This record gives sequence, structure tokens and C-alpha cells, in this order.
Amino acid sequence: MQLHELVLRFRGMRPPRFASVFEAIVNAIVCQQLSLMVGVHLLNRLSSRYGSTAGEDRAMAARGAPTAARVATADVSELRQFGLSQAKACALIADARAIVENRFDLDALALAEDDDARGQLSALSGIGRWSAEYILLRGLGRHHVLPGDDVGASNSLQQRFGLATRPNYDRIQQLSQSWRPYGGLVYFHLLLAGLEASGQVLGNDPPTHLPER
Repeated sequence: MQLHELVLRFRGMRPPRFASVFEAIVNAIVCQQLSLMVGVHLLNRLSSRYGSTAGEDRAMAARGAPTAARVATADVSELRQFGLSQAKACALIADARAIVENRFDLDALALAEDDDARGQLSALSGIGRWSAEYILLRGLGRHHVLPGDDVGASNSLQQRFGLATRPNYDRIQQLSQSWRPYGGLVYFHLLLAGLEASGQVLGNDPPTHLPER
């Protein structure tokens, strides 16, 4: 019941998946230890320089997400000008080059089991457990994966479940067992609830009960 209200309020929400795994990698690295809004601001800056374009007029064309081919040609000083830390700039370039030079196999990653995929992703620069699980969810569409190190999610779960302390990774994994295979969906519900509370998104007016199936 602690999540019942979220299900009602955000009914019909489908967890979004990035168009490419590299886009998920970029988002994971850029947004580490930042608020969502700051991370989005930095990502928009990167897209303006390293994103693909659509249309003949490149000056007026809409920009997509940064591509591995373009980021691979950047140098650290360029990325630092967009507000990235030295470590994040180095990681993005190293990972882009690994993909472009076929030293990291995205096709094999897509076919790997969760634990193996986490291990492969963790071998990339700047990718820890949270980032790896975020990429599994947002880049590979594995909606059962809940990034258990997410601070915002753990704070929300502590409040909703009335826990004395903020749940750690193991506690969150324990809680999420009853939600399988929808842990990633719960993660997005928690994210949307936080955005709604700050006035950045609007939820549905909740009905009094869930519809009969």
C-alpha cells in the first residue's frame, strides 16, 4: 500500500528508454552526484556541441544526444568548458573511444545476463554500480532493475515505508523483491513523485481505486 498512491497517480506512465546505450552511458556519467536539473543542463550543453543533427540547415537543426563518434574526437579541455569535472570528461572520452574502436561490444552487452552486463559496464571508465544499473534500466530497457544506490529513491522509500534510517543497497534490494519484475517502474514512479512535489511535472488526479483487470 505504500506505493498504491503512486500507481494511481502516474497510471499509464511507461518508463522511457534512451535511443542508444551510449546515450545512457553519457547520462549516467554526467548526472552522477548532481541534481537532475543540473545534470539536464549539462547534457543540453553537450548535445549542442556533440549531438547529431537533423535537417540540411545545421545551424538551425535540432540537436540529438551526444554521439560516441563525436565525443571520441573531443579533448578533456573542451568538455571541461561545458561544466564537466576532469574525471567525468576523461571517462566520457575514454568510453566513447572504446566503443568507436570496437573495444567495448554493445551487441554482446545487450545479450548478457544482468550480472554479466553489470560487470562489463563496470569495466568502463567512470561506471560504478549505480551507473551500471541505471544503464541496464535506461539503455537496455530492463525494467526489473532498480538502481539501489540512488539517493533520491532511498530517501523516498525511507519516507514511504516509515523506516528509521535511509535504506542501503541491500535493504532496497530486499524491499524490491516483492515488486519484481517492476523494480524499474517503481524507480520511475518515485522519480516522478519527486518532480511533481517540486512542481516540475503534473500527475493524474488519482481515482479512488484501481480498475478491475
